[in-house]
Amino acid sequence: MDWKLILKKNITTADEVNKVLELNLSKDEKERLANIIEQYPMSIPQYYLSLINKEDPNDPIRKLCVPSILETDINGSLDTSGESSNTVINGLQHKYKQTGMYLSTNKCAMYCRHCFRKRLVGVNDEEINKEFNDVVKYIKEHSEMTNVLVSGGDSFMNSNKKIEKILSELSQIDHLSFIRFGTRTPVVLPQRIYEDCELLDILEHYNKIKQIYVITHFNHPNEITKESTRAVEALRNIGIVVRNQTVLLKGINDNSDTLASLMRGLTEIGVIPYYVFQCRPVSGVKTQFQVPFKKAIGLIDEARAQLNGISKSFKYAMSHPTGKIEIIGSIDENEILFKYHQAKYDYDQGKIMKIKVSDNQAWLPDVI
Repeated sequence: MDWKLILKKNITTADEVNKVLELNLSKDEKERLANIIEQYPMSIPQYYLSLINKEDPNDPIRKLCVPSILETDINGSLDTSGESSNTVINGLQHKYKQTGMYLSTNKCAMYCRHCFRKRLVGVNDEEINKEFNDVVKYIKEHSEMTNVLVSGGDSFMNSNKKIEKILSELSQIDHLSFIRFGTRTPVVLPQRIYEDCELLDILEHYNKIKQIYVITHFNHPNEITKESTRAVEALRNIGIVVRNQTVLLKGINDNSDTLASLMRGLTEIGVIPYYVFQCRPVSGVKTQFQVPFKKAIGLIDEARAQLNGISKSFKYAMSHPTGKIEIIGSIDENEILFKYHQAKYDYDQGKIMKIKVSDNQAWLPDVI
């Protein structure tokens, strides 16, 4: 079946999710859920819905896709890593010299409840690029840029025609070494990949010109299934390198055994762990999902102790306005060691910081 037809069967309303998951919500609870969905859309593919254990109110898959009343908590920010200040033309960000980040769509196959672009995804397309030629022109003029991340939304929600257009243009730019696609479709809508021969043919063709990387987003071992494995295999069989970014999320994977199981499962199916990210303090996300630094460092260390070199090769990091900061570990009870893995400003490159943190602190101030 065509993936666009599959998407039309997504669960998108309070009534639908109440019925399908047998939540037995009261009229007032359904109204509150509907109000949240109006502000932060819900869209759950039937496949991903099937992974939920209906008998478990704390099921991690459910928490990842079904809205919670905690999303009404406006504490936090809608732009936690300074994306607006790094936008050089509409839809193109250039925070790090070597990398361009192209916002190609505001659509996703599923709207994750921890999304850090809640201001944009499924809501409005004001930040999405409408003139791809402008993106290409900027990239050509900036030879320090060695790679482009095609993001969104979900980059694989673009049509095959648009994906081919993107690849045909970017693959001709000599100073680009590789092209990345940020997508959660292997996890939430794997049919988009393994049932779409046209997409695979396009990717295989351009992968022979420029190496293509798919950066995907598994958060829990229960997301590693026969179907998601098949999607990963389809990409790997045509030479695509698949890497994974996990977000550390309270109530979902903030457990050393769960995290270790996830990393082992990823390496078993050929997905290389890339980052474990500190959850950003996004409005509607911060209160619900953030894990304090002190607890997080302990469970990360415990998880790594269970893993081999490949499966623990990820960096535990945060996407701060000033750069990607690695969270190295605790020095003592109140101090943590941080290091710039990537820096927006030259003077921060490689900088190591010893910072005092409180017990419940889960983020660093914008000025460090």
